[in-house]
Amino acid sequence: MCIDHSLFLKHVDTSTTIILVYVDDIVLIGNNSEEITHITMLLDQDFKIKNLGDLTYFLGFEVARNRTEIHLCQRKYTLDLLQEAGMIDCAPMPTPMVHSTPLSAEQGTQLNENDCTTYRRLIGRLIYLTNTKPDISFSVNKLSQYVYAPTTVHQRVAHRILRYLKLAPWSGIFFHNDNLMQVEAYSDSDWATGSETRRSTTGSSIYLGNSLISWKSKKQQTISRNSSKVKYLALAVTTCEIQWLIYLLQDLQLHHYKPALLYCDNQSAIQIISNQVFHERIKHIEIDSHVVREKLNNSLIKLLPISSSMQAADIFMSQPES
Repeated sequence: MCIDHSLFLKHVDTSTTIILVYVDDIVLIGNNSEEITHITMLLDQDFKIKNLGDLTYFLGFEVARNRTEIHLCQRKYTLDLLQEAGMIDCAPMPTPMVHSTPLSAEQGTQLNENDCTTYRRLIGRLIYLTNTKPDISFSVNKLSQYVYAPTTVHQRVAHRILRYLKLAPWSGIFFHNDNLMQVEAYSDSDWATGSETRRSTTGSSIYLGNSLISWKSKKQQTISRNSSKVKYLALAVTTCEIQWLIYLLQDLQLHHYKPALLYCDNQSAIQIISNQVFHERIKHIEIDSHVVREKLNNSLIKLLPISSSMQAADIFMSQPES
C-alpha cells in the first residue's frame, strides 16, 4: 500500500505529546488526537480499516505509557524464545557473556545439521530482540559471526544469553516526553580484539535528551594498525548515523537546530579533525576524515572530548565480567 506521507506531515504541529495509534497493520504517530482521527478517516475512505486504539502490541513489541514516558519491551517475545529453547525454567545469569573468553571458529565441536539450523534461528531471533535490549547487542554481534559453522561453544554462549534474558524478560527501553531537543552521541571502538581477523568493533549510542534512540555494535570492515584509526572510523560511522536521525526528525516535523554533541575519548582522533594537513600516516582514512570534518564545519555536530570512564558506548564493545 502506497501512502502519501506529505498528506499527514502537514497536519502535525510542534507540541511535545506523542500519540501512537494502531490501525490494522499501520502505526500512526502524531501529537494531535484530532489529526490522528482525521487521518484515520482519510485512510478508511480508500481502504476499509479498523482502528484498534492506542498502540499496545505490534510485531512482538509491547508498548506501555503514561503521561511522562513510553516503555517499549518484548516480554512475550522473550518468554516465547525461552520456551522454544526449553529454557523457560533455567537459572538466570547476571551478564550475557564473559568478555575474558574470546570466541573463535576452532573452539568446541562442530554442531550437526539440525543443531546448526536451531542455532541460526536463535541468533536471528536474538538480533530482532536487540531492538529493545541494547545490553545484548555486543554478545549477539559476536555470535552472529559464526552462524556459518557454529560449534558447541557458540551454542553454550548463546544459551547464556537466554539465561541472562530470564533475569528480567520485561526490561526494555524508555522514551521520555519531557526531553530537550538535543541529540547527544557517544562513539568508541576497541582495537584488534577479533581473535581471528584482528578487526576492531565499533560501538556507538545516540540519545535524544535522556532517551536512547540508536545504538550500534559492529565489526569494522578493515584491519587497523593503530588505535587512532579505529576511533576515527567509529566517528565517521556515528556521524553518518546522526545525519540520518536528523533527517528522520525533520520528517516528523521535529526540527533540531542545535549541533549534535558527539563525544570521543581519543585525543588523536579529535586532532585529526582539527588538523587540515594530511600526511602519510592518515591518508588511508582521508575520506572518513572529510565526512566528519564536513559535518563539523556545517554545524551538524560538535565534537567534544570525554574521559574513558564516562564513555557510554563501552557496553557495545565489551561485556562486564560475571
